[in-house]
Amino acid sequence: MKRLLFLLPFLGSFFPTLLWAQHQNSSCCKISATEEFALLTSNTNFTMSHATPLPYKHLSETGKDITYSTVDGKKAHAYELLAKEPSKDYIFVIHEWWGLNDYIKRESEKLYKELGNVNVLALDLYDEKVTDTREQAAQYMRAVSQERAREIIEGAIDYVGKDAEIGTIGWCFGGGWSLQAAIMAKSQAKACVIYYGMPEKDIQKLQSLHCDVLGIFGTLDSSINPKVVKEFEGNMGKAGKKLIVHNYDAVHAFANPSNPKYNKTATADAWSHTLAFFKERMK
Repeated sequence: MKRLLFLLPFLGSFFPTLLWAQHQNSSCCKISATEEFALLTSNTNFTMSHATPLPYKHLSETGKDITYSTVDGKKAHAYELLAKEPSKDYIFVIHEWWGLNDYIKRESEKLYKELGNVNVLALDLYDEKVTDTREQAAQYMRAVSQERAREIIEGAIDYVGKDAEIGTIGWCFGGGWSLQAAIMAKSQAKACVIYYGMPEKDIQKLQSLHCDVLGIFGTLDSSINPKVVKEFEGNMGKAGKKLIVHNYDAVHAFANPSNPKYNKTATADAWSHTLAFFKERMK
């Protein structure tokens, strides 16, 4: 009995990881890339790789919170920065697993200022839920309805209009959804940036992409690791699509300024590639 009591804490952290690993290796059921990423919330190593965000409050004279309609008759929330002059260029920003917090609003405004005359729309796939605790973030990410998330993205595409040219960018949870949003935007998609998000593995889906992809990854990331990245490169090649990858000697979420393990040097280099990528494809 004493031995069993001693093992219980270990088993409590081991079984979720084991279940996730079994799901990864199982061929009995097909799941989407974003659902696969959500399963990582059962992996203790993944959860603990997200350090508690440092406090930050974003103030802006340009950005504002808006709502728009989705096809299910509901409303979606977003943070919008409109171009100073009329522009058909839009960048969709998709948040990390913390939700659409003030750091994402800050990154959105940074993009807005540095790219020039573009519109930036930070989408909220959590429907206004935000947290700064790992446990709550894991719950939120795990609870995301695939159908609802796609309705939010489709609503955003309708909101910007059929003449809009769309770029997408996201980090972590939002990295995977950045790629999905680019696929959903069809011929309107002009550029897609993924920061350490789960790549799409379905080659047929990748074949429907209409834009190039820039992938930013950390070689010390235990979840979106070099093996995952290598597979993504192979799948994009098979799909006949262009993928540019930049790997950094850094951990997961290294580009998040709220992360105490924030890698300033790697982030600055990745950001320079991100800006150049968008500027070249969204002229």
